Amino acid sequence: MQNSKSSLATLTLGAIGVVFGDIGTSVLYTVKEVFATGHVQFTHDNVYGVLSLIFWTLSIIVSLKYVVLVLRADNNGGGGLVAMLTLASRAVADRPVLRHWMLLVGIFGTCLFYGDGVITPAITVLGAMEGLEVVSPEMTKYVIPLTLLVLFALFFVQKQGTAGIGKFFGPVMMLWFATIALLGLLHIAKHPEILWAISPHFAWRFGMHNPAITFIILGAVVLCVTGGEALYADMGHFGKRPIRLAWFSIAMPALVLNYFGQGALLLAEPEAVKNPFFNLAPEWATLPLVGLATAAAVIASQALISGAFSVTKQVIQLGFLPRLQVQHTSVHDKGQIYMPFVNWGLFVLIVLAVGMFRNSGNLAAAYGIAVTTDMLITTVLTFFVVRYAWKLPLLLCLLATGVFFTVDILFWSSNLLKLIHGGWFPLAIAGAVFLLMVTWRDGRALLAQALQETALDLKDFLASLFLSPPTRVAGTAVFLTSKEGMVPNALLHNLKHNKVLHAQNLFVTVHSHEVPWIGMEKRLEVEALGRDCWRVSVNYGFKNDYDLPRALLLMEGRGVDLSPMTTSYFLSRDIVTPTLGTGMSLWREKLFAQMHHSASTAAEFMNLPSNAVVELGSKVEI
Repeated sequence: MQNSKSSLATLTLGAIGVVFGDIGTSVLYTVKEVFATGHVQFTHDNVYGVLSLIFWTLSIIVSLKYVVLVLRADNNGGGGLVAMLTLASRAVADRPVLRHWMLLVGIFGTCLFYGDGVITPAITVLGAMEGLEVVSPEMTKYVIPLTLLVLFALFFVQKQGTAGIGKFFGPVMMLWFATIALLGLLHIAKHPEILWAISPHFAWRFGMHNPAITFIILGAVVLCVTGGEALYADMGHFGKRPIRLAWFSIAMPALVLNYFGQGALLLAEPEAVKNPFFNLAPEWATLPLVGLATAAAVIASQALISGAFSVTKQVIQLGFLPRLQVQHTSVHDKGQIYMPFVNWGLFVLIVLAVGMFRNSGNLAAAYGIAVTTDMLITTVLTFFVVRYAWKLPLLLCLLATGVFFTVDILFWSSNLLKLIHGGWFPLAIAGAVFLLMVTWRDGRALLAQALQETALDLKDFLASLFLSPPTRVAGTAVFLTSKEGMVPNALLHNLKHNKVLHAQNLFVTVHSHEVPWIGMEKRLEVEALGRDCWRVSVNYGFKNDYDLPRALLLMEGRGVDLSPMTTSYFLSRDIVTPTLGTGMSLWREKLFAQMHHSASTAAEFMNLPSNAVVELGSKVEI
């Protein structure tokens, strides 16, 4: 029992450090942006109305939608939009048209994560650094250079991994939440009546008296729930109970206290609206608060960066992106990875965002559209899960998701007003990534079709081959083939040029499934083809790490010798040639050919020993 309590406490602290960094730093800019619109005057009722809107937005979207409902939709313990997408798509597998469109919508939602991954580090670090302006107006000129310096340092250390510093994330974020709660309490103590704003009638009255203004400021109010998606995305790392415990006992109370403290401050000192968060602190504490806010912003950014690595790896294994170089940064935790292309690609886009928008206020206009679109897609996918996977009654499903859908639509529509003021930026990033993903998916289908047209059946080919068998040489040959039961091109080239066949031959097809994890007991499916030849299917979930040599070791009990010194891996390296025809438009075929050429090798992706790999290439027209 004691160990169980200790484990829960450890996981809860870990969740505080990783899951709540983004939403925890939203206090830096949310209230400021609501009043920065200039539409809301400083009156008693307006401040109470805004605080009530913030409180009930946190309660409905985070507490009810994500913590109570969405966390129930786990895919073998995993969470996130990719997990939700696979659950929903499997639930409607008998409806191919619906499944096709659902996959496209879900994949676009995943693409929005990259837009979020650009905006979050930029706005949180900028928002923290803008505290220097409160310390002294003369320090304004240092805000952007210091922001870029912090961001460069953050991305530069990614290749070292976060194992060393990760253990400090929880304690630092605990200090952050304690600090923002205390700052809020100090001002609430001066105006305790501000707590009446918890009542929903203040939000209702504000909305009824100012419908147009309410609609406009919803685009800023929604900033208080940025990072809510992380509760679901990181469920597989920490579990439901620690995340729920951390939210209700630490994160939400601290956030509410700080928001209400900012409201109390604004009623007493309206001029503090320039930066209400940093004005909460006494003058002597402002500079240390800037340092703590920067640390919290870095932790929030780190969670997004690590998430980008993880999501990219999952999307690659689902077949929507080409293989990219993956480096493991921890010998103990295989989930800790580093992807150089993703890392520096994000950094370049973040620098672009900081240079274009210049301050957190301008970035806030770009932030909401990605967040609300993601929230809307999650709600839609949740409906299909509860209706078709959980088999709940239609009326109950409509009621369960209809309320959230209505709230999401309101926030999403409000953010559309900011489309030309920066909302286009994350959508442009998502659109570009989406184009790459669908081009890669469609290109792979065309490539598979082209290979299928010239493919030979493996069993028939071996039967004819052994009528006049070639010379057999010692050792084991592993031939990788994308299509099960077909002759790999590498085998044909080996027979043509080397005129030999190994003593043992494995024809291996690797399958990635729409589940997060597949255990070693289900890793292999083996069929003996005779004459020391086997057809092997290797199964992975989209969160498993590919390690083909380790998986094939499971065959050693079946009379197969897989000694590293005598095993060779034969790979087909196809060179794609775009042609005019019935496939994709020529520019997309050229894009696919370039992506195919630039992809990291299968040997690297599947952890094959570099000194045992033989690549044989051929041209394929699509």
